[in-house]
Amino acid sequence: MTLLAKTAKARLCARAASPRDRDHHLVETLIDRLPGRMRSPTRWLRRPSSRWVRIPTGVLLVLGGLLSILPLLGLWMLPLGLFLLAEDMPPLRRTRNRILDRIQRQRPHWFVSEEAAGSSNAPSLPNPVTPFGTHS
Repeated sequence: MTLLAKTAKARLCARAASPRDRDHHLVETLIDRLPGRMRSPTRWLRRPSSRWVRIPTGVLLVLGGLLSILPLLGLWMLPLGLFLLAEDMPPLRRTRNRILDRIQRQRPHWFVSEEAAGSSNAPSLPNPVTPFGTHS
């Protein structure tokens, strides 16, 4: 099954599920693409029982993003904080979901699991040609 077919299948499954399940699936797929040591804390922060840590962390990240002119703080903190706050604030959640939908349309390969991408039947490239016109 090609990467395009897998993406189309994922979209079809996503349409069959409820919007909340579909959005949860998109976020989980992106979390799966994080480095291994970041997946567990990210999933822990998304759990409903972690709300007491998630909200202050999100607020601090947003404030750090607004103070991005200082060293150690950066603009990268702003979207991360908003992403965390979106778990608990419906207006931010709707905006996050619209952004994820747009990203899924423009970059569908971001939402394909690593195992599926590794086992795709992508055509192999021909042998490269060396500068002297012979194949390597």
